[in-house]
This record gives sequence, C-alpha cells and structure tokens, in this order.
Amino acid sequence: MTRAHLSRPALAAPSFALIAALLAAPPVAAEMPAGVSSFTLDNGLQAVVIEDHRAPVVVQMVWYRIGSADEVAGKTGLAHYLEHLMFKGTETLAPGELSRTVTANGGSDNAFTSYDFTTYFQRIAADRLPLVMRMEADRMANLRIGEDDWQAERQVVLEERAQRTDSDPAALFGEEVAAVQFYNHPYGRPVIGWRAEMEGLTRADALDWYESHYAPNVAVLVVAGDVTADEVRKLAEEHYGPIPAKPGAERQARPQEPAKRAERRMEMRDPRVPQPVLTRSTVAPERNPGDQETAAALSVLAELLGGSAQTSVLGRELMLTGKAVYAGARYDGLSVDPTTFALTVVPAPGVPQDEAERMLDDAIAKFLRDGPDEAALERVRTGLRAARIYEQDSAHGRAYDYGQGLAVGLSVEDVNDWPDILARVTAEDVMAAAALVLEGRPGVTSWLLPAEGATVAQGAPVGSAAADPAATPAGRGMADPADLSGDTPAANAGEPAAPVGPADIPAPDAGAAAPVPDASTGDTPAPGTSAPGTFAPGTPPPGTPSPDTPTPETPAPPDPVAHPVADPVAAPADAVPPVGAPVERQPSPQPEQQP
Repeated sequence: MTRAHLSRPALAAPSFALIAALLAAPPVAAEMPAGVSSFTLDNGLQAVVIEDHRAPVVVQMVWYRIGSADEVAGKTGLAHYLEHLMFKGTETLAPGELSRTVTANGGSDNAFTSYDFTTYFQRIAADRLPLVMRMEADRMANLRIGEDDWQAERQVVLEERAQRTDSDPAALFGEEVAAVQFYNHPYGRPVIGWRAEMEGLTRADALDWYESHYAPNVAVLVVAGDVTADEVRKLAEEHYGPIPAKPGAERQARPQEPAKRAERRMEMRDPRVPQPVLTRSTVAPERNPGDQETAAALSVLAELLGGSAQTSVLGRELMLTGKAVYAGARYDGLSVDPTTFALTVVPAPGVPQDEAERMLDDAIAKFLRDGPDEAALERVRTGLRAARIYEQDSAHGRAYDYGQGLAVGLSVEDVNDWPDILARVTAEDVMAAAALVLEGRPGVTSWLLPAEGATVAQGAPVGSAAADPAATPAGRGMADPADLSGDTPAANAGEPAAPVGPADIPAPDAGAAAPVPDASTGDTPAPGTSAPGTFAPGTPPPGTPSPDTPTPETPAPPDPVAHPVADPVAAPADAVPPVGAPVERQPSPQPEQQP
C-alpha cells in the first residue's frame, strides 16, 4: 500500500517587527468579573452594576468626582458643608424628607466627603430602588437651601470639627503635619476645613459649589445587590438621563508639590498624649489609569514592612525584640494626585527619641541591604489572593471598590486588573519601590509627645480596638462598607409592602426646626481618613481595610473589605491619624416631634 506524502508549506520566519510588537504588548486585561457590568448615559453619567442575588437588598452610591482638594483657597470645608446641605430638600422634598423616607422603608443612608470625591448612598430593600433613585436624581438637579438652613448646618459642621479634630491632639497634629508635607498642593488642607474659614462659609458659597460641580458628567453611579443590569439601566435612563451635563463641571488641574530638597522635622507636646509617636512620611506616586505597577509595589512594600506584628520587618526588628510597642507602614494609592508613604513607631517606655529613630533607621537599612524574604513575599501574595476572594462576599464593599476607583480617575478595567497586578509584584519591584520612598528622599519626621514630665503609658496591647494608622489607607480613609450601611439587611427587605413615598411622610410642624437626615449608618468617620496629608491622600472612613493594602482592617478609614492577611496589630489610639480621610456626615440633633 502506497502512502501519499503531503508536503507542508514552508513557514515564514517571523519578522523582527512582529517579535518586538509581541514583546511590547501590555499584559492582557483581567476579564470583567461575573455579574459586573458598566455603561455610560448620554449625559456622561458613568454607571457600574454589581449583581448579587443572595438577599433582596440593594445599595445605591453616587460618587461626585469633586472633593475638598478642589476648593478655592480661603473656602476650606466647602465641599463637606454642601454635603450636609444636600439633605435640606428640593422643590418636591422637604428638608430631611429623603432620609426619613429611606428610614420609613426600612433602609439607611448617609454621605461622606474626601479630598477627591463626595459620596451619597442608600441601602434598602431591592424593590425600593426606583424610590431612592428618583430622590437621589432629584437632589442632583433641584437642591434648595432655605435661608434658615444654611446657618444652622454651618454650626453643625463647626461642632463636628470641635468633636473630631479640635478635641483630639493627634488630629490637630495630623493637620499640621499634612500642611508641612503638602505646602503647595491642597492635600495639605483638612477635608473638614480650617475653623476660621468654615465660620465664613455662606449659602451663596454652597449654591455656587453645587451649581458648578454637581452634574451627571462628573458623577459615578454604582448599584450593587439584588438587581440586573437591564433594570438599573432602565431606571438610570428614566431618573438621571434627563439631567443635562454641565460643561466645565469637571475638576481642574491642581497645584502640585515642587521638588523637596530639605528634610522637615516637627514636634508637638500635649498633656492628653499618653505615649510618644514617631512618624516618617514622604510623598509617593499614586495609582494611575493604565499604570498601577509602582503603586502595587508600594502597597506590597508597606505590607512587608509593617503589615504584621509577628512577620513584618518592623514587627520582627522592633516589636518582638521589645524595642517598640507598635511599628507599622502605611500607603494608599487611591488618590488623584501623589499621596504619601509613612512609617510609624511607638517606642517602648524609656527609649529616648534619638534611639527610637536610630532603631528605625537600622531596621530599614537592613531591609534595603538584604531585600525581602521570599517566604514573606509569598505570604503577602497569598494574603492578597485571599482578600480578593473574601472581598466578593460584600456587595457594599465591591460597590465602594469600584466607586472610589472611578472617582479618582481609574477605569473599570483598572479596578479589575488591580489584584492581578498586585500578584505579579516581584522582589525586584519591591526594592525599586523601597529605593523610591526610603533612600534619601526628603520627607517629614514628626513626634507627637506627652507633656514634659508626664508618665508614659505602656502602650496599646496587640489586637486592641485602637485605630491602626498603618492599616488605614493613607490619603483618605474609607469607611468600611459594612460600617456605612450595616451588615443586617434593611428591615422589611423583600416584603411586599408598598413603598412609603415622600408624600406619605408628614411634614414637620410649621416653625419647628426641620429634622436632619437620619444617620442610622453609624458614627464611623467617612472613608477617607486616609488622607494625603501626613500619610496618603484619598481614602474610606477610618477603620476600613484598604483595597490597596493587604493589611486586614476593621474599617478602612473607612475602607472596604480587605480581610486580614495575618496577625494584624493595632496602633495606639493616640497615633497620628491620616489627614484627609473622608468625613462622614454627622447629623444635627433631631428636634422633638409634636404630637
């Protein structure tokens, strides 16, 4: 039997141009996660839908790409002030009626402001989404501020500053450190504002800010929960679609920091401070669209240096040896402009300041000489992968993840790619990042100290509930999605009861002060305590884990959903907090209702 031999066509040798193009091609973008979709309306409103059908609950978040860093000089606190006034009603809603309606339907709502964004959200039964979307769209276009409301609410934000900042030496010192860290960029100004400038804010200021910056073309709508993409798109087109875009509403370029040539040192004493706290911080690159590799390496570096009391570099060198009661590192790249990388040490009682700085210098010098331990690097990678898996368990957390990312200028693809970029960080990448922020770059060294002659406290125990400054995203703290909305489904969620609409809520008695929006979401600072300032700009209310950092958190400052990588350690409560963290709305006292 004769076999036919088929000749094979000769293969053309690949051209050098083709090989070069293939080698230069960027990594393939991560696929869109199951149940996540996005679209943009004709008026520029960008929307993300996250389907999660495990419970008949939905979260709606509207993120405006405008924050306190966009304020003009002399008007600090204006973005946060308007956030409060956004609850004062529209042509169809009485003051406080939006929040009372949400509460009457078994839901919760609130808002928070950071350097780079201002956010409003509701968590409610899924069949009430049309109701809350209608009201949210109404205040996007039709806000009304009464002559009596603006002065009363200004007093509320002043009292909020008195409670959260003026009465806390760490917060006061953090503001001053931020001002020195960023002496040209607006990240050096507090989100809540300087008191003297807050006292001068007017109704006209608030309305001008609203008319200039609140528009669909600078907003991001995120809906997560028991919904479908088609349902959300239909509702968004119905309620947000008719609102016209505003040319010029986008944030303008901000003044940037000049090159720093001199190291800066600061020291503050206060009798309320129980123990010395040393912080070293320097300006560092942020996450940028299509360019997140440096930020990923800095995130891994922060975790390697200070993510665990037992296994991190500073934990082993300073805490386990008894030289310090706390040591940590902080970085959060979720910001519009450069943020900060910071190291914090609380020396053991009796350790002099110069000795504490020498110990920190020695630990960092050893790391720069030896490089990262491969087992530790793999442990961080494993923690990051685990955090990504756990992250899928919270619809609110995922909504926060996409909302904040898009609010600071990233794309949906950038948010999707982030976990894979973190997983690809190598030892060489980490050392390049370390050289960037640890080798001779001028920064700020600050000491927050007890009063002269005061007895030094023994330090917060490992695992205490105190806020961990190193774990909070620098730049802006984000509130943990769970803290902002609560983990328990809204009351009556899924029940067939008819929605309670604004018309069904009795109006307050004439002459009585209108009740302010209900704050059933808790008193946690809004996401974003992680702020540029001392540490890094950006971030959820304090206590939320940051998506950028594998370190487990309780909230990130406010930050969403990052589960502990390994034995986290809490920093002393008096450690200097990140400045610029998102400030969550604190409602004014509710007036008694007349029978």
